[in-house]
Amino acid sequence: MSNIGIYGVERFRKEGDCMSMDVYLYPRCGTCRKAKKWLDDHEVAYNEIHIVEETPSKEKLKELYEKSGLELKKFFNTSGQKYRELGLKDRIKEASEEELLELLASDGMLIKRPIATDGEKVTVGFKEEMFDENWIKES
Repeated sequence: MSNIGIYGVERFRKEGDCMSMDVYLYPRCGTCRKAKKWLDDHEVAYNEIHIVEETPSKEKLKELYEKSGLELKKFFNTSGQKYRELGLKDRIKEASEEELLELLASDGMLIKRPIATDGEKVTVGFKEEMFDENWIKES
């Protein structure tokens, strides 16, 4: 079985590996490149979704947020230039969930990345231990 990402890269799954996932990323992001390398090294099939060119909708972000078990503020790229330009540090403390989701959906550069999901689980950011725990299929 194969998987073709938006950049036309074809990846094959290991036999018996039925996990396929979507990964929202920004190609120039170093953390995203580390996550892709981890996924490739572990032969995990995934669909690449460019988080700026195909920014998730408010509805999709709400779904990802609810499945992640994280606070919504964890979805913000707090080290990003856009976050600082908009002065969001103080704004997100008082904003409603609806307002936060609208902000995130307005610009993919505001979203922490990568976001990985198999439709059931969601991880935000990349830490090797977190990917080991969530995305290695036990035989």
